[in-house]
Amino acid sequence: MKGPHNIWRLIRTGATLERTGAMGVVLEAFSAPPSLRFAAHFLGWPFKWLGLKGDPSLPPATRALTALGPAYIKFGQILSTRPDVVGDELAQQLRYLQDKLPPFPTAVAKQMIELELELPVDQIFSEFSEPVAAASIAQVHRARLADTGREVAVKVLRPNIVKAFQKDIDAFYLAARIIEAIAPFSRRLRPTDVITHFEGVVTGELDLRLESAAAAEFAANTKDDDGFQVPEPIWQLSSRQVMTMGWAEGANMGDNEAIDAAGHDRTALGSRVLQLFLSHALRDGFFHADMHQGNLKVAANGDIIAFDFGIMGRLDEYTRRVYAEILFGFIRKDYRRVAEVHFEAGYVPADRDIDEFARALRVVGEPIFGMDATRISMARVLAYLFDVTERFGMQTRTELILLQRTMVVVEGVARSLDPHINIWQVAKPVVESYIKQNVGPKALVRDLGRTLQVLARFGPKLPGMVEARLVGQDVPQEPVVVKKVLHPAIWMATGAGLLALGVWIGTLI
Repeated sequence: MKGPHNIWRLIRTGATLERTGAMGVVLEAFSAPPSLRFAAHFLGWPFKWLGLKGDPSLPPATRALTALGPAYIKFGQILSTRPDVVGDELAQQLRYLQDKLPPFPTAVAKQMIELELELPVDQIFSEFSEPVAAASIAQVHRARLADTGREVAVKVLRPNIVKAFQKDIDAFYLAARIIEAIAPFSRRLRPTDVITHFEGVVTGELDLRLESAAAAEFAANTKDDDGFQVPEPIWQLSSRQVMTMGWAEGANMGDNEAIDAAGHDRTALGSRVLQLFLSHALRDGFFHADMHQGNLKVAANGDIIAFDFGIMGRLDEYTRRVYAEILFGFIRKDYRRVAEVHFEAGYVPADRDIDEFARALRVVGEPIFGMDATRISMARVLAYLFDVTERFGMQTRTELILLQRTMVVVEGVARSLDPHINIWQVAKPVVESYIKQNVGPKALVRDLGRTLQVLARFGPKLPGMVEARLVGQDVPQEPVVVKKVLHPAIWMATGAGLLALGVWIGTLI
């Protein structure tokens, strides 16, 4: 339940950060000003004794987040991919959160499997290992199918994880409302809507049947992608709390020493992981939205293997085109066009000055081009970008949250492989290819074709419906899609069709 009782949860969060020593580490990593550091310690110190102790063997930040629970661990996983924002030392500490959390007993996992699949574990698997990876929501066991001998990965949800996540999310709701109340300027960022979006994502991640469906769809979309693999789920051995899929063998994407020892080109891998993400987001509108190092491996042949499909992102075609045009504008240094796209999509209020906005975007983009990645402080870039969005009244777009977050994570993965990577140069061929296919004459013809396909479904009825409308009569049992969409679409499609026909005839003359 979302309510004031969660004040205790927030107090304990601050107390835990203070007790474990994480407060100072986090403030230092984000280069917080001295006044903020003093205020944080001053407010947190009296409640220090209320904080969770955590595992003293872990570094402070990792110790605090693991003690606080799964939602906090998710946040730490994101930060672990951004050494340019939080520093190399803290990022390295937080990588522990990706797949090295304390596991729950194998006996408990077997009980859950038998309960879910309604078969004895020994009857399903001839071999069943201790946990090989444990993260915030589930742990993975390596097993061998009894009937075929095939090696598989068996993912099992943590016991009582749904209740634990709900407790964290309830506290986040309260924190969002407090922030909106005491800092009105934050409302444009829509903190409560962001938490609602996060809750929806997490709810889907807690049902492994949905993850199995996502894995199957993602595998189908990417089956022809060179240098990329997706293990497919085994449906008959998957359920709400258990998922079985093919075993993926390879070096962890976060282990540069192992990647080098295997003879792989980390520069090429860094470019490929970024290009694959952009290709999936733009081409398919369906992308892996949790692509940190713990969810990626490098196979012996150099292929990138993705797994853990609990969080997936989806974009409609219009949003993909807007996103591609924004990226393309930055790549071409056409900041005026980038500004125009923001205004056309309604991301910036129409009463703001478009030229001023274009100039502000130039300040964001220009320092990045042609500069070695090791000399770019993404923390400063993000801080200035935040100032720009505040100045021009841009609201948080909840439909883009996963895309923006994953872009940050994937860029962090690419930088960990190749610190000198230039993200704009790497992104250019993917974005240009998408623009060529989806913005311009080809896209117009394709869109008209789709419109005509929709109209064709009502072909036998259209003459009567149009005639009735022309004389002002109601059409009995008229489909809603016709009433609300197709009437204006008929005239638009007719006009566009005549225009296209005229252009085509003109080319023949």
